[in-house]
Amino acid sequence: MADTNGQELSWDSEIEKDNEFYLVPDGDYNFVVIQMDRARHNGSEKLPPCNKAILKIRLSDPETGNPTINPDTGEPVQITHQLFLHSNMEGRLCEFFASIGHREKGERIKMDFDRVEGSRGKLKIGHKELKRDNGDPLKFNEIKKFYEAPKTSGGYTPGKF
Repeated sequence: MADTNGQELSWDSEIEKDNEFYLVPDGDYNFVVIQMDRARHNGSEKLPPCNKAILKIRLSDPETGNPTINPDTGEPVQITHQLFLHSNMEGRLCEFFASIGHREKGERIKMDFDRVEGSRGKLKIGHKELKRDNGDPLKFNEIKKFYEAPKTSGGYTPGKF
């Protein structure tokens, strides 16, 4: 597996890779979690220090199932999303685990992050805009909602044995 976390550059390193960021249209997408890393949030105005999961998510079209492609690079679109392990974010955590079929609405579960990579679900993408230090706007993709996985017919429920 390729190292997707990158590497440190020296002061005289050569560079050539342009920014691959692509602003996808607002809307619903299927997704697959292609990587999950454990990290630590150092704290901010809105949230104290806590553990966090950093997810790399690949998007695809819910109608065709085809990967969403960045027209500039021809590569599948991947976005990074953070899940903060804090009680103030419990609703968002529940929403995520329900979207990948590991939880039903209202169910109490133990989060199993070892099973997150490879999980699939459906989400809603929107855009968020912030101001850079120089006042210029910065617009980026933001996951607005994780949709609950459809209930399966028969005796099998994902995440249950």
